[in-house]
Amino acid sequence: MPITDFLTKNADFYPNDVALVEINPLLEEQKHLTWREYSLIMARPNESYRREITWKEFNQKANRFANFLLSRGIKKGDKVAILLMNCLEWLPIYFGILKAGCVVVPLNYRYTAEEIKYCLEKSDSSHLIFGPEFIGRVEEICERLPNIKTMLYVGEDCPTFAESYEELMNYCSDLNPQVKISDSDDGAIYFSSGTTGFPKAILHAHQSLTHAARVEQNHHGQAKDDVFLCIPPLYHTGAKMHLLGGLMVGAKTVLLKGTKPEWILKATSEEQCTIVWLLVPWVQDILDAIQRGEIDLSEYKLDQWRLMHIGAQPVPPSMIKRWLEIFPHHQYDTNYGLSESIGPGCVHLGVENIHKVGAIGKAGFGWEVKIVDANHNDTVQGEVGELAVRGPGVMKCYYNDPEATAEVLSADGWLFTGDMAQMDEDGFIYLVDRKKDVIISGGENLYPVQIEDFLRKHDAIKDVAVIGLPDARLGEIAAAIVEVKQGYSLSEDELNQFCLELPRYKRPRKIIFADVPRNPTGKIEKPLLRKRYASEHLVAKQNELI
Repeated sequence: MPITDFLTKNADFYPNDVALVEINPLLEEQKHLTWREYSLIMARPNESYRREITWKEFNQKANRFANFLLSRGIKKGDKVAILLMNCLEWLPIYFGILKAGCVVVPLNYRYTAEEIKYCLEKSDSSHLIFGPEFIGRVEEICERLPNIKTMLYVGEDCPTFAESYEELMNYCSDLNPQVKISDSDDGAIYFSSGTTGFPKAILHAHQSLTHAARVEQNHHGQAKDDVFLCIPPLYHTGAKMHLLGGLMVGAKTVLLKGTKPEWILKATSEEQCTIVWLLVPWVQDILDAIQRGEIDLSEYKLDQWRLMHIGAQPVPPSMIKRWLEIFPHHQYDTNYGLSESIGPGCVHLGVENIHKVGAIGKAGFGWEVKIVDANHNDTVQGEVGELAVRGPGVMKCYYNDPEATAEVLSADGWLFTGDMAQMDEDGFIYLVDRKKDVIISGGENLYPVQIEDFLRKHDAIKDVAVIGLPDARLGEIAAAIVEVKQGYSLSEDELNQFCLELPRYKRPRKIIFADVPRNPTGKIEKPLLRKRYASEHLVAKQNELI
């Protein structure tokens, strides 16, 4: 059953119920905007603080876009790329592409012009839909995209090299297109984070999308009256796959365009959200704002909020302990996944396992997991190895890249994640680190996540990243990039004293006080940090020898 059938069903069963809401807090704070921010907002059609569409309207908009694509001679399996910030148009366009039998290709809104060109070519995309934020980047490459047959612009003041989405949709039928879709048909290409160069194109069948919805609904029990607050970017598998659980039952989704703590709480209060998926930095920001007295929880209506869950990166147990002290009635869950496994849910903690906070959990609904050694043999309980997963949500392949596919996908369907993990005596899995992030110092394996979890216990630390830096004697040393909370001070001596509780070989040998960069999905950008500080470290070492 393709995921599009759920949209059609909701339009039939709940035509007048609200399906999607877009909240744009910046429109209430225009006096704080730069001219560029203001002009981009004004480029959106009919922009306002709050926009909504019903299930009937959602389905009609998806049908119109599907019928437009078909009118342009598009064929089943053709690739259509989306380059939009989160907005009310995003999901109808996404589902319209799927309804036309096409393969949807969401693009990261941080991509440079050359990365956009690379991804369009890598995915064999023939159509591109983009928004006002990307005019400059698309214009830079538009004459070097011979395979792009159509460029559609979502916004006002359409550039001359594109066609207006809004105008064209007025002439398209809103009836369901008669395109037969099977579970095995290609459905979507998502791109990897690209932290080791240009990103890989991850091809998923329709089966993956439907399974992601079933996994999410099974794990978190969405019902018709639930409301999901979606904040992360829709181009990524994470947030979108969580909202698909609500799609199955006709529940409302709220798209919030911003991550400030007060915006998150206000949207949750005003829209009566019951499920909120957050990233570690946002949780930390909310807790810190409450602690500093900048947020008064009595000003918000939050009694209906039943579940807060996190994914995309290791979660510090100390942070969840703080959260549950403030929100003791919340259920909590951790979700693990990767784009190659259609996002979150192949491993999850489960709301009933709060006593195991710190673990990522056990195999998710319909999934199998195992931990293997370098030869892909099963490890013994407690031994660190690579996490492997298998299930209906595993990618078909890295598109047009058989060598890369063979490196991570076995003939019998096991996906080797590149994440190092270990299993406790109760069968719960704990992430240790990314295989490529392990630091080998003096022959000892250091797992940065373990050191980061320890350092985050310090009251003055907001965020921390531990990376390996080259060392002539030890090969590598552990360096901690430490971001201090607002209003706190912390010295290197104080932090070294705090680290005396760690075994000597795990103590950071270099401490750098600086911001910790994270990508839009919350992952620490460690390749960027290694590149930034490795050369500085080597220069400093050379100067010591002079």
